[in-house]
Amino acid sequence: MTHKRLGILGGGQLGRMSALAAANHGISCHIFTPEKNSPASQVSDKTTIAPYDDKTALQAFANDVDVITYEFENIPVETVAFLKTLKPVFPDEKLLEVSQDRVTEKTFLNDIGIDTTRWKQYESFHSAQDAFSEWNTDNLILKTTRFGYDGKGQSKLKIGDEINETISQLNGEVIIEEIVDFDYEISVICARDTHKNMVTYGPMFNEHKDHILHKTCIPADIPSEIQQQSISMVKKIAEEIDLIGVLTLELFVTKDKRILANEIAPRTHNSGHWTIDACHHSQFDQHVRAVCGLPVIEPVRHSDVEMLNLIGNDIELIKDYVTNPNAVIHDYGTLDVREGRKMGHINILKKKS
Repeated sequence: MTHKRLGILGGGQLGRMSALAAANHGISCHIFTPEKNSPASQVSDKTTIAPYDDKTALQAFANDVDVITYEFENIPVETVAFLKTLKPVFPDEKLLEVSQDRVTEKTFLNDIGIDTTRWKQYESFHSAQDAFSEWNTDNLILKTTRFGYDGKGQSKLKIGDEINETISQLNGEVIIEEIVDFDYEISVICARDTHKNMVTYGPMFNEHKDHILHKTCIPADIPSEIQQQSISMVKKIAEEIDLIGVLTLELFVTKDKRILANEIAPRTHNSGHWTIDACHHSQFDQHVRAVCGLPVIEPVRHSDVEMLNLIGNDIELIKDYVTNPNAVIHDYGTLDVREGRKMGHINILKKKS
C-alpha cells in the first residue's frame, strides 16, 4: 500500500528534497518544524510550526498523515516514540538512539565487527592521560557525545594542554578519540524497504573544508576491495537495526588501507545529493519509497558527477554556473545566509566513463 500523505519531522533542505521526490509519487507532505519559512515548507502542502515536545501539536500532525519520517538526526527520541503510538514512523527510534550518542554509536559498531578509530569515554583527567600513553600520541580529539556535526562540538587536545578549560567549552559529556591519519574519506548510502530489499549508492569520494562537506565525486577512484568492503559494512548496519528508510555511513580510509567507520547518519545525506541528477532514482526517491510502502529500486547511474556544496556566501557562485549546460543548480531557498549554513549545491554532470 502506498501512503498518500507523508509527515516529515524537520524543515531543512533534506526534507525539502524528500518532499519534492514524494510529489513524483502523488504523495503530499506535511512538515513539522519549530522554524518559520523553512526550506521544506516552501514545497510542501502543509506545515505545523511547533516545538518537538508539543504533544498536542504532534497529535494533530499525526492525525493528518499516514506515515511519518524525519530528515535530520537531532529529533528527540521521545518525540519519535510518542508518534509511534499514533502512526508508523520510519526509521524508528532505534536508529536515532544509536546515531545520536557517539559512545552508543561506536559501541554498536564495534560490537557488530565494524572498526572505528580508537576511543574512550571521558570520565576524568586520567582518561585523557591514559589515552595519550596507550595510543602513544601527543594529540587527541575531544568530542561531545551528542549534537555534534559539521565540526561543531569538538576540540583538539595536545599533551600538556589545560583539559578542564577544553571540557567546559564543550559543555556536556565527552568522548576521546584518536586522531586518524587517513588517506581519504568516503561514504556509502543504503536504502531498505519493508520487504527487506536493499540498494546502495557509492562509495562516494568526499572532500571537506572547515569540517563541512565541500565536494563529492562519483565514481570514486578507489580500489575495488575497499568499495566492496564499505558496501558490506553499511548493509550489515541496515540489517542489524532492521532499517526501513535510508542511512549513510561515513568512513575513513587510512594510509595503510584500513577502513574505519566515522559516523552513522540516520537519513539521506549531503554526499548523496548527486543522485538527484545522475541517477534514474535518487536517494530521496528511495527514502520516500521505503517509508511509504513502495519497493526500493536499483539506482542506475547514467552519468559521472561532481557535487559542489554551497556553504554560506558560496551561494553567490551560482552565477558562475547558470549558463553551464552540464551544471544542475539546487538552491534551497534559505532566506538567511550565514557562515557554515548549507545554502544549496551544484551537480556537474560528466559523460559516464
